[in-house]
Amino acid sequence: MATSLLTQRKIQELKKEYNKLKKGKESLIRMIDEVEMPESIYNSNAIENSTLTLQDTEKILLEMEVSKNLPLREVYEAKNLARVMEYMEKKCTSSLLTIDLMKLLHQMLIGGIDDDIAGRFRAKGEYVRVGTHIAPAPEHIESQIAEALGVYNGNMILFLIDRIARFHLDFETTHPFNDGNGRMGRVLMNWQLCQAGFPLITIRNKEKKYYYQAFQVYDRTKSTKEMGKVITLALIESFHKRIAYLKGQKIVTLAEYAQKSKISLQATLNAARRQTIPAFRERAVWKIGV
Repeated sequence: MATSLLTQRKIQELKKEYNKLKKGKESLIRMIDEVEMPESIYNSNAIENSTLTLQDTEKILLEMEVSKNLPLREVYEAKNLARVMEYMEKKCTSSLLTIDLMKLLHQMLIGGIDDDIAGRFRAKGEYVRVGTHIAPAPEHIESQIAEALGVYNGNMILFLIDRIARFHLDFETTHPFNDGNGRMGRVLMNWQLCQAGFPLITIRNKEKKYYYQAFQVYDRTKSTKEMGKVITLALIESFHKRIAYLKGQKIVTLAEYAQKSKISLQATLNAARRQTIPAFRERAVWKIGV
């Protein structure tokens, strides 16, 4: 068991409160998800070294005029990832996560960018590496992803976050596609959360150091604990944001909150990063409901 019982209880309590508050306010939750989408897409692409800014991403998704100097591939990557996420939000509660579904989502993600590799796992002779990690040979991909799905679906005693962390680590270690594995893996993570009735999360580019460290720890020790922490913090932050809006609280910046509370801004920011206060980010600015 990687996630502590204390953390499990905290997540379960937040989910209970979230479920109670959202009744009759589903349109508000959809609105929050829609507003968050550009930020989620920006962060997921930035982790993969996209040069687009959040402002660029917002303009692309709103079909506004953008600079002609933007790399065309990155523009299509943003548009395609938005399409995948929109599909996920519509289907995640009614469709099981399968290998065929992964390939369909990958077709949507890479189609029109590189049609030769879109919608299929790596074929014979197609090898990839991530840093010093050489992904398994193509001949083993189908069985390894099937095994990862089997472990995810078959170990229901394990806490959901630990199951998602394990699946994500196994998926990315296998690196089944020629391109788009990171973005696909983060979409699948949200698919699993959404299917279980949890809000969507954003893995932020600013914190990718901890995200990458979780892979290194898993590679050395097979421990999912660090990835579980990354997902847990993102999930608790997502709960805090939605609960603040569902309660109709006044949303203020953390700087305002610190000043009124007569607490140092640094101490408040540290508490926000640890999620020991109900703070959340909007467009990279820390805020809180009061």
